[in-house]
Amino acid sequence: MIKGIIFDADGTLIDSMGIWQEVGVRYLKSLNIEAEPTLAKELFHLSMQEGCEHIKNHYNLSFSKSEIEDGMFAIISQFYKEDVKLKKGVKEFLEELHQRQIPMCVATSSDIELLKSAFTRLDIYKYFKRIFSCKEFNTNKRESYIYHQVADYMNTSPNQTVVIEDVIFAVKSAKSAGFITVGVSDATSINDRSEIIATADYFMEDYTDFNSFWNCVSSK
Repeated sequence: MIKGIIFDADGTLIDSMGIWQEVGVRYLKSLNIEAEPTLAKELFHLSMQEGCEHIKNHYNLSFSKSEIEDGMFAIISQFYKEDVKLKKGVKEFLEELHQRQIPMCVATSSDIELLKSAFTRLDIYKYFKRIFSCKEFNTNKRESYIYHQVADYMNTSPNQTVVIEDVIFAVKSAKSAGFITVGVSDATSINDRSEIIATADYFMEDYTDFNSFWNCVSSK
């Protein structure tokens, strides 16, 4: 019996992964500097701090790393507050779970305040009992620790808890810890699509077929 669901946010609930690829390009443009074509790819797998250091060194900027980080974060913050959109079918999906009285939380690697601003504008913040950040626990999603923390909060065991993610390493870590795993299609993880499908208990193109999702996870 499913007693709780843990959602990732970026690339899973909201269509936001693109901004993390583009932020360096947008930041440099604000300084009237043209980024090299490879910058977005170079920054995508780096932390914000690592990305700022890369930009500072590669483009020989006079700003401090903290000043660069502030500038990039301002661009991301504005995107979350004003522009980011839900992925297809999300609100109706969450409402269906709410009607079934299934507790829902978010486990994210992003800044909690960013998500709160986006979720409030998009009218989905009300569905979640709490947003957990990996930063709170000094962890990442290559480990299953964050999922256990959320499950403990909801008082559910892994085999009663669904984890919904869009990247393969997160699906793998949740799966290895005994959680029921659901993969969601996202453009930025297209190269890992086949592996996500093979690893997860269920895979969704989007959130429009609730019944198929529910029938699958309920049978686990």
